[in-house]
Amino acid sequence: MEIPDQMNAVRLLGPGDVDQLHYGLVATPRLASGEVLIRVTAAALNRSDIVARTAEKPLPAGGKESAFPRIQGADVCGIIVRISKGIDPGRVGQRVLLDPCLRPQQHGSLYDAGYLGTTCDGGFADYVKVPANCAYTVASSLTDAELASFPVSCSTAENLLRHAGVGAGDTVLVTGASGAVGSATVQLAKRRRARVIAIASTAGAHTVMALGADNVIPRGTSPQAALGDRSVDVVIDVVGGALWPELLAVLVCGGRYATPGTRTAAPIGMDLNILANHNLSLFGCTGHTADVFRDLIGYIERREIRPLVASTYSLPDMAQAQQDLMARKKVGKPILMPTQPIAP
Repeated sequence: MEIPDQMNAVRLLGPGDVDQLHYGLVATPRLASGEVLIRVTAAALNRSDIVARTAEKPLPAGGKESAFPRIQGADVCGIIVRISKGIDPGRVGQRVLLDPCLRPQQHGSLYDAGYLGTTCDGGFADYVKVPANCAYTVASSLTDAELASFPVSCSTAENLLRHAGVGAGDTVLVTGASGAVGSATVQLAKRRRARVIAIASTAGAHTVMALGADNVIPRGTSPQAALGDRSVDVVIDVVGGALWPELLAVLVCGGRYATPGTRTAAPIGMDLNILANHNLSLFGCTGHTADVFRDLIGYIERREIRPLVASTYSLPDMAQAQQDLMARKKVGKPILMPTQPIAP
């Protein structure tokens, strides 16, 4: 098909309310060496998209910083429609999922990597361009919307579990388990044959149990009171904040704690004697290596994890999708379905 010079997109013009989200025409991306152009068929909304809009300044991503205006959208399913010189022509027409952690080379530094929709324009548009090695062919009967629910949350969760060395027989406590990353962590920890205790909202408890959690602690309940000291092998903390001392207290001697960070502004203190005397290992996890995403594609194709789609929206309805996500109306990802590309 002929690719138009302009495309529909939602741009975040700057920090502020939803009126900073502007739907309209922009130039279709032009490819640089090593890149492919994707016709977007579905793109999921993440809470980080809202954080970027409401932040007082652009958020850092690895070694780089985001800037406005920006087309967001890190969770993308689509079809390769154009390639740059040197890329296998057979890739045109492939259905792909995009690795949001953009490394120019397969084994590039994570610190030098960009992030789709943050340091470069993402998938809330008719088309998006990425390095060819970040577009992974996926063979699945799942819908485009279902596939778009996986990349960010599942790659983050898998990265956390790998850093913490979670394996069969481990007891794992997952905070924020009814959220996107938390629910993915529950699934992927069960895939590793771990025992999972989830902290989740009352509304999300049923879904979290259906995903495989062995026990659910209601959000707002003290995990230390519910579980007792030195009772779990691993804590995967996707929330951060005030629970920090209790989460260390419930870890066994030699226990492991992993987190992708927190958006809360309050500093968190700790007793270094607990860290030393209990021989704890702490892991900060941001960005992931190529093998994490490559393995994720395999999990999807073998149906070892299931998609969680909350609702679908048309691209012009981005503001409503963000408002619904902020209201936490449903467990799962809101999915944006792009409009048909405009005629050339």
